[in-house]
Amino acid sequence: MSIRDFLEDFRGDESGMAVVEVILIIAVLIGLVIIFKTKITGVVNDIFQKIVSQTNSI
Repeated sequence: MSIRDFLEDFRGDESGMAVVEVILIIAVLIGLVIIFKTKITGVVNDIFQKIVSQTNSI
């Protein structure tokens, strides 16, 4: 196998692209969580308050 064949195979190999895409998706999700942290916290607190109030009424 010559260096030219190796480079052509290397250029055509896209197996590492899935890893890069997953890392980018995770980075975007972490960014969104950081940006909307207060909103997410408020929604989760509201949900837990409703759960607690409804279980107390049973």
